[in-house]
Formats: sequence, C-alpha cells, structure tokens
Amino acid sequence: MRSSDIRRTFLDYFTDRGHTRTPSSPLIPDDPGLLLTIAGMNQFKPYYLGERQPPQPRLTSVQKCVRTSDIDNVGRTTRHATFFEMLGNFSFDDYFKADTIAYAWELFTRHYQLDPDRIWITVFSDDDESVRLWRRIGVPESRIQRLGMRDNYWSMGVPGPSGPSSELCYDRGPKFGPEGGPAVNDERYVELWNLVFMQHLRGEGDGKEDFPILGDLPTRNIDTGLGLDRLAAILQGVDTICETDLLAPTLDVAQELAGRQFPGHDGSPESVSFQVVTEHARSAAFLLADGVLPGNEGRGYVLRRLLRRVVRHARTLGIETPVLAAVTGSVVENLGGTWPELVAGRALIEAVTTHEEESFGGTLRQGGRLLDAAIGRVRGTDTTRLSGETAFELHDTYGFPIDLTIDAARAAGLTVDEERYAVLLDEQRRRARGGGRGRTADQERRLDTYRRLLTRHGRTDFAGYTGTLVETELLAVLRDGRPVETAGVGDRVELVLGRSPFYAESGGQVGDHGSVRTADGTIVEITDTRYGVDGLHVHEGLVRDGEVRPGLRVEAGVDGERRAAVARSHSATHVLHAMLRRVLGGHARQQGSLVAPGRLRFDFAHFSPVDESALDVIGTLVNDYLLDDPEVRVWQASRAEAEAAGATAFFGDRYGEQVRIVDIGDASRELCGGTHVGHGTQAGPVRIVGESSVGAGLRRIEALTGRDALRYADTERRLLAEVGRLVGARPDNLLVTLARRLDALAEAEEALRRHRRHELDTIAGSLLGLRRAVGTGWLVSALRDDLTGPELRSVVLDVLARCPVDEPTVVVLAVAGEGKAQLVAGLSSASLNRGGRARDVLVEAGRVIGGGAGGTGNLASAGGRHTHRIHEALTQAESAAGELLTRP
Repeated sequence: MRSSDIRRTFLDYFTDRGHTRTPSSPLIPDDPGLLLTIAGMNQFKPYYLGERQPPQPRLTSVQKCVRTSDIDNVGRTTRHATFFEMLGNFSFDDYFKADTIAYAWELFTRHYQLDPDRIWITVFSDDDESVRLWRRIGVPESRIQRLGMRDNYWSMGVPGPSGPSSELCYDRGPKFGPEGGPAVNDERYVELWNLVFMQHLRGEGDGKEDFPILGDLPTRNIDTGLGLDRLAAILQGVDTICETDLLAPTLDVAQELAGRQFPGHDGSPESVSFQVVTEHARSAAFLLADGVLPGNEGRGYVLRRLLRRVVRHARTLGIETPVLAAVTGSVVENLGGTWPELVAGRALIEAVTTHEEESFGGTLRQGGRLLDAAIGRVRGTDTTRLSGETAFELHDTYGFPIDLTIDAARAAGLTVDEERYAVLLDEQRRRARGGGRGRTADQERRLDTYRRLLTRHGRTDFAGYTGTLVETELLAVLRDGRPVETAGVGDRVELVLGRSPFYAESGGQVGDHGSVRTADGTIVEITDTRYGVDGLHVHEGLVRDGEVRPGLRVEAGVDGERRAAVARSHSATHVLHAMLRRVLGGHARQQGSLVAPGRLRFDFAHFSPVDESALDVIGTLVNDYLLDDPEVRVWQASRAEAEAAGATAFFGDRYGEQVRIVDIGDASRELCGGTHVGHGTQAGPVRIVGESSVGAGLRRIEALTGRDALRYADTERRLLAEVGRLVGARPDNLLVTLARRLDALAEAEEALRRHRRHELDTIAGSLLGLRRAVGTGWLVSALRDDLTGPELRSVVLDVLARCPVDEPTVVVLAVAGEGKAQLVAGLSSASLNRGGRARDVLVEAGRVIGGGAGGTGNLASAGGRHTHRIHEALTQAESAAGELLTRP
C-alpha cells in the first residue's frame, strides 16, 4: 500500500465515522511554549484546555511534525525520524476509550489488513479500564504490557494537556531483535499508533516524568497519533523508513551522488550516513517551505543543524559535490503533490540550501582540520575522551556544531566530555545575557581597546548631518585591532577621528566610504565605518599613499555620490514603510532593513504573500507621494515627546532619552539616526523588484532607488524591445502576439507528446515480441538508443503490464548517452512472490557502470558514468535476472 493510499484510507475511515477533516497546521506553531509543531494535537490545544470551542466534536488530520529529541537515533534504528506525518483522530467531549480502541483495532486489522496475532498493546501501568477494553476486543493478556509514565503517559513536554496512553505495536519478527514484546525490544515491536486519553493538565517539570498533574481538563478528550513512515514500512515490506515510497526517491539520489548502494540497515557508518542524509533532507525541505530559515538559535538552529548533518554525512559517503539542493529537491518532486507548499517554496529551498552548503563548506574544512588534529593528539595518549574545551572552541570560534564533533569522535572510537562542554556553553550564554555575547578572546581584546580609546578621547563628534568634509585630528591608528604608532602603504587599518562626517553602520543603513588625507599627500581609502563601541566611530581602510600616525591633522571626506544614493534609499524606506501600513494594515511594521546605495531591503510583519496587484498599488503610492515633493524635516525631542507625537521606531536603531525624528511630509514620522534627502523628489523614483518570505509572519520587499531604478527601467525597456523584435510585434501588440505564439507552441508540444506516447506504445509492443524463456519464466532485455533515461521506466512498466500476471517475468532495459549509462529493471507479481527484488537484478550492473542501484519492490534503476560498459552491465543484469527466474 503506497503512502497516498495509507493517508486516504485513514481519512476516509474517520470521515465516514463523523470526523471533519482538518488541514495540517504549519511547522511553526501558534503557541509560544513550543518551538515547532511536534504532534497533531498542537493546533487543538485551546480546545483541550476549554479556551475555545472546537468547530466539531470529532476531527481528523494528517499533521506535519518535527521532533529532534531523537536526532541521534536517526539511521541507528530503522524507525526514528525528525520529520514525520502524523495521522490523527480527535474527540472533544465525545467518544473516549472504548470507541477509540475499537476504531484503532478495526482500521488496523480490517482496512490495513495487519496480522492481529502480531499486534501488541501497551497501556499505562494503572489503566485497568484500557486492559479490559483490549481484552474484550480479543487481544490476549499475554500481548498486553503495562508500562510507566515515561512510555505510556503523554504530554507535549511543556505545561498543558496530558493523559495516559495506549500504544499499538507490531511484531516485525526475529530479524529485528529478541522476543518479549515492546517492553523488551521496541525495534522489533515497533510502536505504530499512540492513543492518548487526554484528561489531565500537567504543570512545569523536568523531563518526561518529573512534573505535577495540576488537575483534570474541563472535558475528557481523545488525541491519537499514527506515524505514517512506520506504518508504510510495515505495509510496503521494507526494513527502514528510508526505503518507503516517502523517502526512497531521496535515498536513490543519495546513492547516485555517492556512487554506491545503500547497504541496508546493517549498523555500519555507511548505512547510518545514507539514512541521515535521506531523512534530514525531508525535514529541511519542509521547514524551509514553512518559513524557517537557518540561524544560530531557536527554529533556525534546528534547521541549520539538520542541514549541516546532511553535509557532514554526505562527506563521509564520499560525496564531495553539492548535495543539499539535490536531496531536498527530490523531496519536493516526490511529496510536492501531497504538500503543495513544497512546490511553492522550491526556489527558496534551492537558494537557501545552496547558500548554506557553501557557507558550511568553509566551516567544515577549517573545523574538520582542527578536529582531526585534536583527535590525533588524543590518540597519542592514554585517554579516550576529547576534552570539553576542545569541543567548545570548535563550536564557539569556528562554528563547528557539537553533534558533528560527537559523530567524528565516535567514528574514531572516542567520546566527548559533553558535561564540560555544557558548562562552558552555559557560561557563554550568561556572558551573552550580560552583553558579552560569548565573544572570543580576540574580540574581547579589540573591545577593550575601543573602550580605552572612548575613555581617553570621548565620543566621536559626528558632523555628517551638515556636511561631508571636515578637518580633524587623527586620534588613533589600529592594525589587527592593536594601536600602532605608524602604518604604511598596503596596511589595513582602523582610524579613530576627533570629528567625523562618516556615518557608522546602524539602523539598517550601511557605513560611509570615502577618504582621509593629510597635507603631505598621505591617503587612506575608507571602505567601511562602524561603531567599535557605542559612541566611538571606527573607520576601516587601506593606506594608499604615505604614512599615517596618531596626532596628524587630516581632512576626512565622505564619498558624496555614494552618500546621496544611500540617503535616497533611506528616505524611500520610510515612505515605503508608511505605504505598506496604509495598504496592508498597521501590523505591517518594520522588522529589519538594509539601506544601501541605490537599493533597499525591507522586512516587515505580514502573514501572507503580497500579491502583484497590492505591490503595484504600494509602488504607485510611494512614487506619487515622493513626486508631490514633501519636505523632509528633522527635529529633536525627548523619547516621551516623540512617542506622544506618534513617531515610530525603526528596527535596530539606537535611541537615548533625546531622539532624532524624521518627518517626510505628513505620512511618515520615524525615530531615525540615519541620513536623508531634503525633499521627496530627491529620493525617487522607487522600483519594487521583489517580495518574498523570510520566515513565519515575516515578508521582505526589495527595491531600487534613484539612478539604479532608472537603469533597471531602461534594461526592461530594452528587453521588451528585443522580445518584440524576436516575435515580430510592436510593443503595443506584444502581449497578444506572444500569447498567440505560446498557445501555438503548447499545441505543438502536446501533439509531440501524443506522438511520442504512441511511439513508446509501439516500442513496448515490439519488446514484448523479444520475450524469451529463461528457467521457469520469461526475460525481456534490450539496449535501446531510441529511449531517454526517464522513458525507460514507463516502457518497462508498459511491457510488464502486457505480460500474464501469473508468469514470472523480468524486464531489463538500458540506454547510454550524454555521458551517462542507465538501466531499469521491472519484475512481475509472480517474480515478487518468489522473493525477488528488482534492485537485486541491478546491483552488480550498477557497479559495472560506476554507480549504484536503488529502488523498492518491482521497479529499480541504476546509473553511472561508464557509458562504454553498458553492454557489459546489461549482460550482468541478464545473468542476475536468469538466477531469479531459475529459482524453484
């Protein structure tokens, strides 16, 4: 039974019994107590607590979930996953234990046709009622086990609804472990369905057992969770969840990239790595599709950790080429039909994973070398433990994740002093809360230098609001963060000035560029300006000519053209903010920005994409407002006065008791320390060029301003003219002509597809005529140069469909071209009944062409780069097929 059939069967069963289907909620829950959605009941928490009335007393859903509590078990067991689909049925003050147990038993035994003699039951230790109900339904006492709170009492891990549970487990046989039931071995007796009798409210506590029960919920309710992966593995007859149709296509991609075959669940590092790459790719794709972006804390860290584990384990498989975009892309292809948000987020998923892998590549190279060296040093001693200090340095200084350190140490036969690491990490977090942000020794040294300079010289006198050129004293010269007496040509330096016209990066506005010059011809090119510490401007630059030293009189000049371009972008940002709130509502407040020469990036709170029509309205309002030439007025006030006047604060700016307020006409009043134009017409035009999601409830608009916006319009005009020339149409008739051409092209392509389908049908018929008797069955094999790789699968299936179902038949087709050799093998039902697997036919053939084989059940494929050995590979596949067909 394919996963789509499993979902449909579950939902149909419960909708037929009065349940209303509810869509999955996002992975980012509407619950401040939860980082991610971990269960089907999360979205129904207010109903369980009695805070809101459910729309119906009976609901059912397929819920996306992410749990990382068992991340280290992925690949080490056959069943653990970080992402999974949870099939659930829910009752709110309606049916309770008796009906829930009856539903579960009937669905398992009659609809999924699981062997009732292999179903084991666990119940909470003192739940006598559930034991009686299971006995009454026909489960013998010997297959009912009572377990404690850790195993059979469910909660979200945080204060909220909770209750005792009863689990349905399935005996997969002695291959998976010793007998004795779930209490003895939960790998053999795998938990499939958890029935939670939600009746209590748990309080704050530590862990799964140490928490108080505060009392009963307002009503008795039902919450169940059936893991789709695990049930699919049982029903599809595979050992691991990675071999189900939910993940097998991604496993195939991993095998192809690695150039080797997944060895099955044999406990080897290779087996673990294949499963980690496959499983984590799915989790990452779904998290990205739901708006989570990689970061260093919270949900972002969960995602970054998953992505980095994929890369790390891919490297252990010998995959040196980029892997993330390929494996997450296969998830989109495989599951996008069921979960359309994957398809909608395809571009974002590809872009983020590509960037994250490129970024992590440097971390892996540097951190990996240091880790290998540390492991080498430990091996030369009597200890088998890597120190917590080493693990922390790798994490803190080089961004090397602790779980990868643990993985590498384990592979080398070592452990990591995780307790010491945790102590050091906690100390760093305390420093961060106190403002230290867990800085490195070098960062602390630099900060100490900046503090001493601020104490000695006072705050930098910023003169950039009224001009771009000042004469001042050069107070300090730093090289590598240390004060020096002199610096010469080619030196990278930091300068501290008494007065400065250079704006230091803050509030989203980039730092100024320019130059610092002396009367004798010394020139320092300033490439950035930032705050060393609050109040002290640090000017980063390169000595182009002469020699600089403290005490010189200098002329400091800002790049005026660049400053003007930044000012246009900053004033445009204020007006854009005002118009977004006018069109979308007051919730569309700024959450972050980048104000740069000729362009801006604006992040704001909003809960859905801004469609093209709304963007057009916003862009028109911004430009119309600026064309009316509103005056830009700057004034000072106390913070309280500014708030009373309705001024809003820009994200990330620094404010004291006295604040600077920027009015642009009567529509925009912002607290802002940045530089602006004098009148609205100086800011425009503004051209919105993009709108996207950057997280849950967070959107981003990108726009061009001034000359950059005009250049963009010129480029569009030239492109439009060129398209018109290519299709032979005037600009005013271009759309009609282009639509007509595209319609004609679509018709032609459809005609070609119909013709090709007819050709493939003819090819399948001709191949059937090549069927030859082998052993007690039939073999069809051929090397075809008239088929593409993707067409092999459909033709193999077509040939099989034309063969008698009761006759053992193997079909093997091969093609070689464009630098790649490919084979596809298919088995009839009669061949499968003999214990054959299509993948077995291609294992050795895949090696011959320098690749691997993958697939489940009756269809498998193999690919490699050794096109010159395709004949040899086909012969090898024919031999393997012959062995299968000669089995008794």
